[in-house]
Amino acid sequence: MATIINDLRNLFQRGEVHIRLIFVNVAVFLAFSLVQIVLMLFNISITDWLQWLEMPASLTQFLRQPWTIITYMFMHAGVMHLLFNMLWLYWFGQLFLYFFSARHLRGLYLWGGICGGLLYLLAYSVFPFFTPYADYSFMVGASAAVLAIVAAVAYREPDYRVNLIFLGSLPLKYFALVVIGLDLLFITADNAGGHIAHLGGALGGLLFAYMLSKGTDLTRYINNVIDFCCCPSAFCIKHQRPKMKVNYGGKSSGNTDAKMNSETERVDAAEKQKTQQSDKQTRINEIREKIKQSGYQGLTEEEKKELFNASIR
Repeated sequence: MATIINDLRNLFQRGEVHIRLIFVNVAVFLAFSLVQIVLMLFNISITDWLQWLEMPASLTQFLRQPWTIITYMFMHAGVMHLLFNMLWLYWFGQLFLYFFSARHLRGLYLWGGICGGLLYLLAYSVFPFFTPYADYSFMVGASAAVLAIVAAVAYREPDYRVNLIFLGSLPLKYFALVVIGLDLLFITADNAGGHIAHLGGALGGLLFAYMLSKGTDLTRYINNVIDFCCCPSAFCIKHQRPKMKVNYGGKSSGNTDAKMNSETERVDAAEKQKTQQSDKQTRINEIREKIKQSGYQGLTEEEKKELFNASIR
């Protein structure tokens, strides 16, 4: 048993961000499933307890449990619900890392889930159609967070082709339009809250990708909060201002020619590094163009390694 736990721990530590998110979702599902089984043996219902972690549709109830806008996206209603969401997270999380960083993926998962939860809450508070159901409607699932990842990749690489069963190869932009369009068409169906949250997550993903192309990272503050919660001391050191060095007196502390040579070497090194970075970016762009033409499977092992190293920086 200890060996299995160590293997899982090592797999979690070595895994990419989407793999770690899958681990967390599966662990939460298994934990609550086991608790539910134990309570059922004593004829105790867990439903009332779970509602304190599920996203309520009622604004009044949400104000009493605002943490649910985070917790709901790590909970699932059943095995199939969990399975499909985790498969989507695995496929599109891996694709996301080809074009964005692992840090962006971590922040976007939460950002998309928050956007989905807020739109869900807004819709049930504004539209009279949902008013009769607001007081006893709750939402769980990672769908909104995953749709944010899908939408962001579709915005970044709209012509990237994905292979679908029965449909063959399809540009990612059309795939995203179909998925989002279906959610819009079924917004008044049985799972209305889920479809609304999907739309919110997709809008959040599109907004993230658009703003990032303009130089603004919407996930920056979310990632800063995560860093602070996980390692407060490292966070404080990261943002600490360097101490100012003060020289007293008018005498030089070193040889002037040596300082000039050191400065020249520093400038040369900076220029060399800048050139290397430019060459690497050109190489990554070439690999991405190759993916568009022949898919990820068409890359050599060396090209896959280069793309992977670029995605984690």
